Amino acid sequence: MGVDIPQPFDSHVSGTVTVAGIPQPFAATVTGIPDTFHINIEKLPKIQLGVDPVTINPVTLHLDPVDLNMRIKELPNMRAHLPADFTVGLSLLGIELLAVRLCGEAQLITEPYVPNPCEDCGPDRTPNDG
Repeated sequence: MGVDIPQPFDSHVSGTVTVAGIPQPFAATVTGIPDTFHINIEKLPKIQLGVDPVTINPVTLHLDPVDLNMRIKELPNMRAHLPADFTVGLSLLGIELLAVRLCGEAQLITEPYVPNPCEDCGPDRTPNDG
């Protein structure tokens, strides 16, 4: 990195300063600023890092095999209602030409199935009714 200072460098500053209400003239001249500076490092101190010795005693572990068994004994009795809304269709350039829409409700039943009154669809049939 360097800075170019024009040589010879001469600068003269003059003016008036008012001290205690009395104007005082002043003048200053700066000459001979060197254009080259050198920084020399003759010797660097020696840096030593010391680490205390680390001793690790061997550790012996004896582990027996562990058996882990998990099971779900019984699912809770419940009915989960899942809304369903499906659309399968054909469109051309973003214009719908044909669509089949299936909507309703699906159920996940984990209890013995006994239809609710709204789920009963017609008379009871026996296997002999054909």
